[in-house]
Amino acid sequence: MAKFIGILTAGGDSPGLNAAIRAVGKSAIGSYGMQVIGFRDGFRGLMADRIIRLDETTLSGILTVGGTMLGTSRDKPNKMWVGDKILDMTEAMIDTYHKHHLDALVCLGGGGTQKNALRLAQKGLNVITLPKTIDNDVGMTDMTFGFDTAMSIATEAIDRLHSTAHSHHRIVIVGLMGHNAGWLALGAGIAGGANVILIPEIPYDINVVADAVRQRSRAGKNFSIVAIAEGARSQEDTEQWQTSLKAKATAETKKQKKQAKVILDELGEQLTDNTIRLSRELEQLTGLESRVTILGHLQRGGTPSAADRLLATRLGTACTSMINDGVFGVMLAVQGERIVPVPLEEVVGKRKLIPLHHSWVETARLVGISLGA
Repeated sequence: MAKFIGILTAGGDSPGLNAAIRAVGKSAIGSYGMQVIGFRDGFRGLMADRIIRLDETTLSGILTVGGTMLGTSRDKPNKMWVGDKILDMTEAMIDTYHKHHLDALVCLGGGGTQKNALRLAQKGLNVITLPKTIDNDVGMTDMTFGFDTAMSIATEAIDRLHSTAHSHHRIVIVGLMGHNAGWLALGAGIAGGANVILIPEIPYDINVVADAVRQRSRAGKNFSIVAIAEGARSQEDTEQWQTSLKAKATAETKKQKKQAKVILDELGEQLTDNTIRLSRELEQLTGLESRVTILGHLQRGGTPSAADRLLATRLGTACTSMINDGVFGVMLAVQGERIVPVPLEEVVGKRKLIPLHHSWVETARLVGISLGA
C-alpha cells in the first residue's frame, strides 16, 4: 500500500485547484494513513525540491480559496530554463521523487501537464493526474474543474455589459479565453444572451457578423453583444493558416520551412489583436460605435463555484482511492456520472473541441444567435 505521495499543480491557475489539493490530502491522510507533501511552483518545484508538508492544518480553510496554495508554473521537465540555458531536468525530478521515498506523484493540470506527466511515467514514476482548465478542452473527459467557475464569471460580465450597450446604442465585443476550443465563449455567450458568438471551431465571415448586427438595428434593437473566443479566426485567416501549415509540412528546403514558419508566427501574433480588429471592421461595416472588453485573467480568479468544488473533491478522493489500489499512469476522467482512469497515452495529444453538431451549437442557432458563418 502506498504510504508517501506528492502533489503539484502545473500550467495556468484555475478555480478548484485548492479544493482538489484538499481532497487528495485529507482523504489520503484520514482514510488511508498516507503522508503527503506538496511541491511548490509545478514541475520546477519538483526539480528544485521545494516542498511543503500537507497536513490537517495546512489543508484547513482552502476549499473556497481561488488559485493554488502550491503555486504553479508552465515549466516542462525536458525543456526547463536553468540559468541562461534550456535543459532537460527530468533526472533531477526523478531524484527528488526517490529522495522523498514517494509511492505516487499527483499532477493537477491541463493538456500540457498530461504530456509532462506521461514523460515521468515513462521513466518509471507512479504518476496519476487530475484534469483542470477553464477552457474545458482536455481530451477523454466530459468536464474539467475550473470551467464552471470561469463560465459563470464570463456570463456575469456579459450580463453587466448589456446595460451599458443598451444605454449607449453600441456594439459591445467581449473577448473571452479559449485559444483552441470555444466552450467558454459558447457557454457564457448563450447563458449571457450574446447576439453573436465566435469560436475557434467555426471560422467566421465578417460580413455575416455585420449583417447580424444590422438586422438587429433594423428591427429596432439598438445594441448588440458579440462574444469572441481568443482563438476565433475569420475564414480568410483560417484558410491562410491551413495553407501555411501544409506548406511547412511539405517544405523540402530550410528556406521554405523558414518562410512558412514566419507566416505562421505572424498569423499567431494577429490573434492577439483579433478582437480589436473585429471591432474596427464592424464599425466600418455597420456605422455603429463599437467598444471592446477583454476579460483576460478575470476568468481564472475568485472563489470556485459549488460545481467546481464538488467536482474537484470527487476527483481528489477518487485519486487517493486509485493510488491505494495501485492504479498509475492514468488521468482520472469524468465520463457521465462516473470517474474513470484513462491511460495517459490515450489522453496526450487529444484536445476536446466543440463538435459542429453539438447541442450547444444547435441551441445557439435555434434562439437566433449568429455564429458568424
